[in-house]
Amino acid sequence: MSTNSDVLQIANVEIDVIRKDIKNMHLAVYPPHGRIRLAVPQKTDEEVLRLFAISKLGWIKKHVKNFKAQARETVRTYVSGESHYYQGKRYMLEVIEYEGVSSVEIKGISKIQLKVKKNTTTADKAKLMKEWYRKQLKEQLPELIEKWEKVIDVKSNAWGVKQMKTKWGACNTDAKRIWLNLELAKKPLICLEYILVHELVHLHERHHNDRFIYLMDKFMPKWRLHRNELNSLPIVHNDWGY
Repeated sequence: MSTNSDVLQIANVEIDVIRKDIKNMHLAVYPPHGRIRLAVPQKTDEEVLRLFAISKLGWIKKHVKNFKAQARETVRTYVSGESHYYQGKRYMLEVIEYEGVSSVEIKGISKIQLKVKKNTTTADKAKLMKEWYRKQLKEQLPELIEKWEKVIDVKSNAWGVKQMKTKWGACNTDAKRIWLNLELAKKPLICLEYILVHELVHLHERHHNDRFIYLMDKFMPKWRLHRNELNSLPIVHNDWGY
């Protein structure tokens, strides 16, 4: 399926125009900064798409404003008393100097305990926390993938977790490989499931077209609510989004 792209400038608003083999126009505004994307059928007349974009200008500006106002996490320094999130819940970090093997563990209902050697750097503490999040996510995913593959009637060949700078998930439809953003370990479980469903549905439909939306509605009727919840949560300080 062929695609090509261009940029449409209306007043002070810049819109990425993607021409694809689709039947209808699809307009979207993406976090974290409010990037605007208009997907249109290949042969759409320039004036038609311009008039369509102008008619949606108020809607576009409202969504861009909301994304720019979205809360962002402060830079983490990994000291006791700092807030950290797991599965959408806020935990208080407790850092303990420890001469044994470094570890991360949830204690009780509101504490994440980080045991590290004395003089451990902030970067090394961050790495330990990141690997802990990765471990948690990798333990969760097999059961979730099995569940949703049955519902959606698809089978992925492989999946993985990695830090992604521009999106929450990705799907290589040729290799049938799913990637999920490490940051999803911090988000509510239903948000993780929404992204997983989104990527698995791509195994039926590669593009974000009418059929894709139909399938999302079919397999996860409340997906828009879950997407909105995910996009309303504070985003990590290095500013990326889905």
